[in-house]
Amino acid sequence: MTILAIALGGALGSVLRHLGVSALGAPWGVAAVNVAGSFAIGALYILLATRTALAPVLMTGLLGGFTTFSAFSLDTLKLWEAGQPVQAAGYVLASVLLSLAAVAAGATIARAFA
Repeated sequence: MTILAIALGGALGSVLRHLGVSALGAPWGVAAVNVAGSFAIGALYILLATRTALAPVLMTGLLGGFTTFSAFSLDTLKLWEAGQPVQAAGYVLASVLLSLAAVAAGATIARAFA
């Protein structure tokens, strides 16, 4: 049952992301979704700490479908709050640089076959 609830939350999150990006246009719609999702996951992380049954549906499902950037932001916050600022900075730097390299590599490889 939890898996189904997460899947439904993910579907709703994806639709909300599409609507947000469509309303504002790329790339600023994407940025707005990422910021809104990061804000929401930060708030839910605190508010749902004692309500673990809702956390997977809202955080993994809804916000995971809305934006995975929110999970990245939360992981960074957790490292920072755990007193690991160097690891948090490294995680941010590695995630951004490796993701940019991966998107460029994927596009380059796909162009070779297109």
